[in-house]
Amino acid sequence: MRPSITRTFTTTAAPERVHDYLADFRNAEEWDPGTKTCELVQGGGEVGSVYRNVSSFMGRESEIRYTVAELERPTRIHLVGRNEQFEGHDVLGVRAGVDGGSEVTYHAEFSFTGAAKYAAPLVAAYLPALARKTIRQMQACLDALGDGR
Repeated sequence: MRPSITRTFTTTAAPERVHDYLADFRNAEEWDPGTKTCELVQGGGEVGSVYRNVSSFMGRESEIRYTVAELERPTRIHLVGRNEQFEGHDVLGVRAGVDGGSEVTYHAEFSFTGAAKYAAPLVAAYLPALARKTIRQMQACLDALGDGR
């Protein structure tokens, strides 16, 4: 089982601003409610760069190394996160919306190995609530960019 979730929302921020903000994964500290810290540890943010992300998920803290797999400005960002029992793909699509804003599609897919694979059904059940919270927070951060802040 590979739990996944896809959500689409709009923001007042222009596609280039959305892309630049989300492509700098250090900003996950602002938009991802589970992220405690996120630091760039290799590269300058381009494809192949690596981020060290410490997150709390379902009451458990874990460190995940995210590698930038794809960057297509201003339309696509693909990050692959891994640790010893987890692999996750976060794909963000950005396209022009109305009145200079953007439409953002966020897709997250997870796979687990070892003992963690037994958590997959629990993760799948938790994802809708987590997605609602994440999208609300991401949208608020992006809308703030659209306001010129």
